[in-house]
Amino acid sequence: MTSQKINRIIKQIIPFGVIWLLFGIIFLVIEHAATKDFHYSTNGAIKLNFKIVLFALPAVTMVGFIIGLIELLFINNLFTKKSFFFKVIGKLILYALFLFVIICITYPIAASIELKTTVLSTEVWTKFLDFLNSITFFSTAFQMAVSLIFTLFYYEISEKVGANAFWNFIIGKYHKPKNELRVFMFLDMKSSTAIAEKIGHKQYFKFLKWYYNIISEGVIKYSGEIYQYVGDEMVVSWKVSLAKNNENCIKCFFKMKDDLLEQKQLFINEFKDFPKFKAGIHVGEVTTGEIGKIKKDIIFTGDTLNTTARIQSLCNDFSVDLLVSEPLLKILELGPEFSPKFIAHQKLRGKENPVKLYTITENTN
Repeated sequence: MTSQKINRIIKQIIPFGVIWLLFGIIFLVIEHAATKDFHYSTNGAIKLNFKIVLFALPAVTMVGFIIGLIELLFINNLFTKKSFFFKVIGKLILYALFLFVIICITYPIAASIELKTTVLSTEVWTKFLDFLNSITFFSTAFQMAVSLIFTLFYYEISEKVGANAFWNFIIGKYHKPKNELRVFMFLDMKSSTAIAEKIGHKQYFKFLKWYYNIISEGVIKYSGEIYQYVGDEMVVSWKVSLAKNNENCIKCFFKMKDDLLEQKQLFINEFKDFPKFKAGIHVGEVTTGEIGKIKKDIIFTGDTLNTTARIQSLCNDFSVDLLVSEPLLKILELGPEFSPKFIAHQKLRGKENPVKLYTITENTN
C-alpha cells in the first residue's frame, strides 16, 4: 500500500475517533448525572472517578478508530453491491456483534479499576452479569448505537460529496466566494459513444464504473481531488502547491494509463473492448464558493475551466493523449523522467490570445 493511500486512510478514520470521543464525553456526563444516586453494587453501573474517565475516553476513541478502519478496509467493500436497505441491516448486525464484544472486554476492565481488583475477580464478573441485566446495559447500547449511526452517516455523506468538500461545508470555508490558483485536468474517454452502442447502456454503466474505479487510484496517490463526473468525462483538481509537488498532476495522468493497461485483459474478457482517454491540463485563477438552494454544492468558476476543456478537446486534432499549457509547464519542475514537446501556438475557440501547447512523454529508460 502506498504512503499516499495510507495517509488518506488515516485522514478518513480520524473523524471516526473524534466523533466517538465527543459522544463519549457527552454520554459520560449524562450517565453520571442520571446514575449518581444509584446503588452501584446492584445496578451494574460503574461509578465515575478520574481513573475510570481516564480509561473510558481513550477507549471509546480507540473504538471509533477501529470502526473507521473496519468500515474503510472491509465492511464497505463487503456491501458495495448490496441495496441500501441490506447495506444498513447488514452493517448494523455486524457492528452490533462487534460492539458487544467491545463491551465484554472494556466493562470488566473498568469494573476492576473501580473495585480495585483483578479482571478475573468473581466480584468483577458478578457485577458484569448484573450490568447485562440492567437498564445501564441498554443505555450503553443506545449510546454506542447513536455514535455508530452518526459516524456511518458522516462516512456516507463524505463519500458522496468528498471528504474535503464535506468539511469545507461544515467550517463554511467557501460560504463567501474566494479566488484561488488551481490546476485542472479534464479527462475524456475516447470512442465512448461507439462503445456504449456496442455493449448496451447497462453494460456501459458497468464499464464506466470499472473505468472510474481504476483511474481513481492515480488521483488518490497523487493528491488530486475529483471535482466532478460528467458522463464519460472526469475533472480532477489540485491546489498549485500539491500539483507542483513531485509533479503530481503529470504523474497522475501516467499512473491512470498504466493502471488501465494492467486491467486491459479483464476489460476485453468482460466487455470485448478497452477504455482509452485523453486529457488536458492547465493552471489559472478560479472563484470557489457555495452555490444552490435546493441542493448546495461547492463549485469552481472562471475562464481557467473553459480553457482546460478547450485544450483537452484538441488532443484528437494533434493525435496525442495529453496536452498541457505553457503556464502549467512554467510552474512545474519536470525531472528527467518526463520530456515536454512543443505542439502548437494555438488559438482556442472563444479566446482572443493563443496558448502554447505541449505534450509530455514518459521516459522509460
